Amino acid sequence: MQYWLFKSEPDTWSWDQQVAKGDVGEEWDGVRNYQARNFMREMKLGDKGFFYHSQKDKAVVGTVEVCAEIHPDSTTDDPRWECVDIRALGPFVRPVTLQEIKGTEALAEMVLVNNSRLSVQPVTEAEWRIVCEMGGVAPQ
Repeated sequence: MQYWLFKSEPDTWSWDQQVAKGDVGEEWDGVRNYQARNFMREMKLGDKGFFYHSQKDKAVVGTVEVCAEIHPDSTTDDPRWECVDIRALGPFVRPVTLQEIKGTEALAEMVLVNNSRLSVQPVTEAEWRIVCEMGGVAPQ
């Protein structure tokens, strides 16, 4: 299993909207960055991810799971752009802010710390465990 982080502006797509999609989940569409798209190409069913609110909140607010592997992005006719579907697993007891992540020495190499603009990014198993614990949830 691999771990990921999915970033979304809450005004565009929020945690509550993701949760409302239930077990069916939702396409992680609209990604127009080759590196982020290539990360989605690596994803497998059951991979876990953090749902991160960008912009003003700048915090991990919950966990998600890949529920459909790479397929054409339905928001474009351009065959270069693909996406996966994700479904919400559960909220964090308390959001973990970017500031807290940056202040945690064990997370100094996390992609979020070093390339915070990338909308889809890998997370190591160790990072997954630390951030889950910070958020008050057991690592899944």
